[in-house]
Amino acid sequence: MAVLKLPLLVCPALAAAAVCHAQERPNILWLTFEDTSASNFGCYGNTGVHTPVVDSLASAGVQYMNAWSCAPQSSPARSSIITGCFATTYGMDIHPVAQETPDGLLFPQLLRDAGYYCTNNNKTHYNTTRSNKACWDECDRDASYNSDLRKPEQPFFAVFNSVASHMGRIRTFHTDGRRDYMAEGICADSLTLPSYVPDLPQVRSDYAGHLEASQDIDKWVQVFLRDLKAKGLDDDTIIFFFSDHGGCIPRGKGYLYESGLRVPLIVYFPEKWKHLAGCADGRNTDLVNFTDLGPTVLSIAGVRPPEHMQGKALHGRYAKTHKRDVQFAFAANQLHHYMPVRAVTDGKYKLIRTYIPYRQFALRNYYQWGMPSNKAWDRMILDGGCDRAAWALPFTANPVEMLFDIEADPGEVNDLSNDPQYAKVLSRLGKELSGHIRSSRDLGFFLPDTRKGVNQYERVRQEKFPLERMHRLVEEAGKGDVRNLRLFEKAVSSPVPDFRFWGVVGYAVLAREGKIEGTGNLKGLLNDENPYVAAEAAYALAYMGEQEMGIERLLNPREEDQRKIGYSVLECLSLDPQMRPYIMKYSDALTKAAETLPRKANEDAGLMARGILVNLGLMDIDLLHGPEVYEEGLRLNRGRRKMRPLP
Repeated sequence: MAVLKLPLLVCPALAAAAVCHAQERPNILWLTFEDTSASNFGCYGNTGVHTPVVDSLASAGVQYMNAWSCAPQSSPARSSIITGCFATTYGMDIHPVAQETPDGLLFPQLLRDAGYYCTNNNKTHYNTTRSNKACWDECDRDASYNSDLRKPEQPFFAVFNSVASHMGRIRTFHTDGRRDYMAEGICADSLTLPSYVPDLPQVRSDYAGHLEASQDIDKWVQVFLRDLKAKGLDDDTIIFFFSDHGGCIPRGKGYLYESGLRVPLIVYFPEKWKHLAGCADGRNTDLVNFTDLGPTVLSIAGVRPPEHMQGKALHGRYAKTHKRDVQFAFAANQLHHYMPVRAVTDGKYKLIRTYIPYRQFALRNYYQWGMPSNKAWDRMILDGGCDRAAWALPFTANPVEMLFDIEADPGEVNDLSNDPQYAKVLSRLGKELSGHIRSSRDLGFFLPDTRKGVNQYERVRQEKFPLERMHRLVEEAGKGDVRNLRLFEKAVSSPVPDFRFWGVVGYAVLAREGKIEGTGNLKGLLNDENPYVAAEAAYALAYMGEQEMGIERLLNPREEDQRKIGYSVLECLSLDPQMRPYIMKYSDALTKAAETLPRKANEDAGLMARGILVNLGLMDIDLLHGPEVYEEGLRLNRGRRKMRPLP
């Protein structure tokens, strides 16, 4: 495949025409795609993949080496992009749940006001109940900069999002009938696997399949480069190339490791507009993240970014020249599992803080567990065949804080948080993270159900909600410090369910570590009006000698639509070997639930019941989604996602 020489894309005749009708402002094209880590492209060091077009784009443009998605899932990542703020500031962090938010947050409207024609083909998913499409001139499967509705010489901002690399490509339940990736020049057996995953045939196959997707994305990009050239638009169009978050093999998408956060980000400036690039050139190691994309596009278009935006313009008229010392990321949930996690890095060291430390990171997102590699990883851990602690870590209760040297240990397998040599680093990054939570007024610690139908952003301001007090409670809850017991006692008596919940979390951490005796007033909370509070109290009681009382409460919700909340906590318990014998007593009830409750959708309660049975050793992981998915898997393994959308 010929590689385009990007700075010379315009033929002489078209170049002359462009000079005669030079635009005053550049066009801006976003080529975005899904579920792909930076490390999946040749220009980011992967020698097992062939991506010549993207590699050329990187060599001719600005290639960001330390670009983070703000979140490792699509909707909160996109919410951060479209607002220029961390999605937690507006409570838009739960995937994929639309929240009530203030109006006027979506930045493309500012470009339209400035005369740009704005199109999106056609991913939105902004986690707001406000119209996701009103900020675009066109937002559908036909939206394009080639639209007849765009006026002659009108500058455009156009977004195209490919799902060719989405996890659905390798979410095939098994590897039977999979095509040979050697036909694409990818040898699964010789690939260098990341250090954080075990060397299993299913892992190699899924990784090879995902690298094939990167090569398809490479071909997709070339389609747009050729179209720009054919239309005489290449000399006037600045191109952004990036993924929405990290990749698909286990411990990638959904996790705050680099495998879930670090994305490819390339910005190409044609010669005419290189002055807008500023000092940036070639490989750039600055810390940048998705809150920067909106301010950057506005700045390139000559529009001053609004003051409320938390990101900074990287290029253009209003570019900020100072470099960040640190940057941040967040995660809220794995579908039905509510488990807030935050991260901060200075580029060398990285801190991951989990606020409910007994929530294992590998609580199943049942969509992701359709990947053969996830099932094989799961089986290896549950069968006791893991010979490397780092591979088992996601299945165990987490340290409250984990510290990694991501320069020396890019796979984040060596936790330095207990090493006295790094105590100052841990403290410094911890303070940075606590400060960011407060300065950004993080709303991500409100329970999913207390956000429903409420504009939480306006509520905390209008009611003068004690957000600082809540943040302190959240931070102390996970530490397991018995000196905070009075704080937790007060919290569980609060009229505010969110305070009660975090107070119970504090009790649960202490109980799990054997630091308190008695049950306090937690038994009364089993009947709490809030199902999250009741389920968490049941978990705590299980470690206070009241295993049967707690488990029965989790199995018997007050309302059927609360069942998944209890099952989430029960799944957490079932990964603890000391709790499995108690849950086994209820195997008949779980088996009946697995057979009778819905399991067609990824978050259905029937799937969750089956997952708990797998943890108990009563069901084979290959049967998690049921035998009916086998044929679907064969079809997917033989097929290939089409190259869409096109210009």
